[in-house]
Amino acid sequence: MIAMTGMRRWLGGVLAVGLLGACEPLDDGGGGGIGDVLFTKGFAFVRQNDRNVFVVDDAGDPNSPQRLTTVGGAYWPSVSRDGRSVVFVQRTGNTTSLQTVPTSGGANPATLFSSGDAACARGCINFRTPTFSPDGRSVVFVFSPANSSLTSLGRVNVDGSGFQELTPNATVAYGAPSFLPNGSAVMAPTGNTLQQLDEIARVPLNGGGILTFSLGSGVLAVENRVAVSPSGTQLAFDGRLSSGSIRVYVAPINAAGSVGVGRQLTDLTGASVQETWPSWTRADQLGFLVAGTGGGDPDIYRATVSNSGPSSVTIAVPSAAEPSYGPL
Repeated sequence: MIAMTGMRRWLGGVLAVGLLGACEPLDDGGGGGIGDVLFTKGFAFVRQNDRNVFVVDDAGDPNSPQRLTTVGGAYWPSVSRDGRSVVFVQRTGNTTSLQTVPTSGGANPATLFSSGDAACARGCINFRTPTFSPDGRSVVFVFSPANSSLTSLGRVNVDGSGFQELTPNATVAYGAPSFLPNGSAVMAPTGNTLQQLDEIARVPLNGGGILTFSLGSGVLAVENRVAVSPSGTQLAFDGRLSSGSIRVYVAPINAAGSVGVGRQLTDLTGASVQETWPSWTRADQLGFLVAGTGGGDPDIYRATVSNSGPSSVTIAVPSAAEPSYGPL
């Protein structure tokens, strides 16, 4: 378990004041020009002050990400498995749509699927948290059926065809999905409402039975996301505790697709500090957000997933929100 005694030093780790200072944004947090390195692998994210999509390559300058959109209203970007595209939700008034944009920049976003599309018989509105399938041919996302207080999972091909509701007639809500590596199913948090996702569901894409698993003792709900590891043998999630703190947990997934008991990866001393939005950056490493209560954008950190005690933690990208990493 990684401990932290404030926002500027990690116990037993390597993150210190000097390192954080070196990675502070060079602008006012809205920055992002054309970027300095062509994107091949790294983080996609938004900034809360302007709600545009940015990417930054692992080999690039985290203070100079590449801005991919300009009109604002973007939420929950996700990188494709080949690293060439980002899918995100665009909010315009009361309408939401799934849009894609190349990570190379210089192109306008393309609309994949819009709320109210006739292909969604129950009326799809309020899109959330899209993610590409491993083969890049489809996107799974969260939506609200019209006249329902619950959320459901939908799938649509990347050409906008073939919409399918994956969780029809459900009496529970579903949150941000993450694919198993073979593309046969997604793992997603589930519960009575979107604000109380207190179990993890395995949702097959072939219409088979949905299985649910407990979050483990002491975890009240998944706050934002579950994330399946590249090997498909582990699942990370941000668990909300009774104290109000949010911490990243890692649970094993066995060969049958069952989720075991999660263990807490880090322990931040301040209850008001949130550790959230986990995203695998390699087989033994997670990227996640650390956010305080002072407002403004959180920062992305990386932590090694280890069973042998405290692990190294480093800052990856300052002033970022709702990140995803790819390709893996």
